[in-house]
Amino acid sequence: MPGKFFHKPGPELRDRVPPGQHLTNGFPVLTYGDTPQVSTTDWRLKVWGLATEVSFTWQDVMAMPQSEFTADFHCVTTWSKLDVQWTGIKVIDLMRQIDLDPQAKHVMAHCYGDYTTNISIDDFLREENFFAHTLFGEPLPADHGGPMRLVVPHLYAWKSAKWINGLEFLGQEELGFWERNGYHRRGEPWAEERYSSRFAF
Repeated sequence: MPGKFFHKPGPELRDRVPPGQHLTNGFPVLTYGDTPQVSTTDWRLKVWGLATEVSFTWQDVMAMPQSEFTADFHCVTTWSKLDVQWTGIKVIDLMRQIDLDPQAKHVMAHCYGDYTTNISIDDFLREENFFAHTLFGEPLPADHGGPMRLVVPHLYAWKSAKWINGLEFLGQEELGFWERNGYHRRGEPWAEERYSSRFAF
C-alpha cells in the first residue's frame, strides 16, 4: 500500500488516523458494479418503514439549511483522506422534516444501483453526519456518489452510501449489501471493525 499514492501517517496524526490506515495523496474511487448516472431532475430521496412515508425532490432538499463540512474519510481498504471539504445538508436537519416512529432503531440506506447499507439510529442521528452534494467546491461527481451521498465520518466509508435515494427505518437490524457479504455490521475504524467474524482473515 505505501508508495507513490499512499504513505504512512506520522506520529503527529496518531489521533486522527485509525490503526492500519495509510494516507492517500488523491481520492480513490472504489465502486461495485456500474456507476449510476442520475440527474438532479430525476433524483428522489424516499422515506418509508417506521416513519411517515415521504419523497423529497432535489428542490426540496436544496431548500433545507445548507452547511459546509470538513471531515476525515476512512476507507475499509486501509486508506484515509484527511480534511475532505463538502457541502450538504445535516442529517438532523433533514430529519426535522420526517415523522419518525420511536420504535425505529435502525435505518437501511438505499441507493441507485440497488446498493444498501445498514446503520443504527444512534450512529445515524449524529450532529456530524450529512448528505453531501458538493465536494471541494464542485458538484459531487457520479463516481464519488453524486448527485447526493450520505457521509458518516465516524464509520468506515462504505457506510457513507453513494447515490443515496432512500431511507428505510426499521425496528430491528437488517444487514445491507456489504454486511451480508462479509463486512462488519457497524464498521468502527478505531476498533478496526472491517469484517464480520465469520469472514475474518
